[in-house]
Amino acid sequence: MKNYKNIIVIGGIIIVLLTALVVFYVLRLNSQNKEMAEVVEMMNLEKEQLEQEYRDLGIEFESYSFNIQNDSLVRLLENEQMKVRQLLEELRVTKATNARRIAELRNELATVRKVMAQYVNQIDSLNTINRELKTENIQVRRKYQAASETVEQLSKEKETLTEVVTRASILEISHFGFQALNNRGRATKRFSQIETLQFNYTVSKNITAPPGDKTLFLRITRPDGEILSKNNTNVFTYEDKNIAYSARKDFEYGGESVSDAIYWKVGEILQAGRYRADFFIDGHRVGSFNFDISK
Repeated sequence: MKNYKNIIVIGGIIIVLLTALVVFYVLRLNSQNKEMAEVVEMMNLEKEQLEQEYRDLGIEFESYSFNIQNDSLVRLLENEQMKVRQLLEELRVTKATNARRIAELRNELATVRKVMAQYVNQIDSLNTINRELKTENIQVRRKYQAASETVEQLSKEKETLTEVVTRASILEISHFGFQALNNRGRATKRFSQIETLQFNYTVSKNITAPPGDKTLFLRITRPDGEILSKNNTNVFTYEDKNIAYSARKDFEYGGESVSDAIYWKVGEILQAGRYRADFFIDGHRVGSFNFDISK
């Protein structure tokens, strides 16, 4: 009877402890959810503020366009105004939680503001010249030429920045590995037993690359420079040309690293020597590795 009472007491203590633990975790989860909701709300407010800044900048461009008699500057302002509209539209469809892209769009806004400041300075200078020095056409042309060169330089700098961002979004293959397999799918070092070539690889993490369905193409180059390919129709586009591939593999990419393997079924007489494996994704060469097959 005493043991039974002890069991009841111990059971009660355990139930109390478990109840307290559950309450603790529920309260903790609610706190985390509340903090997350506050962060998301702040990000939404920041996005709304950025949208308003884009709208205000577009209005500024419109106000200046009405006061300019110079057709070239009008076209330049209209081009920048169109860019502001495009960026604003992209911002509207961008999720507030996409902090990286929001930051990029904020930087774009700062760049456009700098360009606009250049244009405003040019506008003020031209208006002053037109009022005070109407007869000095040579001086006006020189200043306008200098302004145009500045705009062209800014355009080149923006193109360079775009190219840098594009290069950063190209995927990359790392952790390449090669194995020769026999007819049982086991690794072998015997040249005569090679039935399959296995290529292990990792698509590296890249949060700037666009996510989605991807296709990896593998080109295997023999020691004599020929490409291993099963069919003449097995081609893909690279640098505006259709080139042959040895094997392909579809995969889904979400920004995180992806490790996998791709295979080549040997159907020809292999050559001993140094081979090369080239990997391509999204029309870019993303990895090139050498490997040896010896007798």
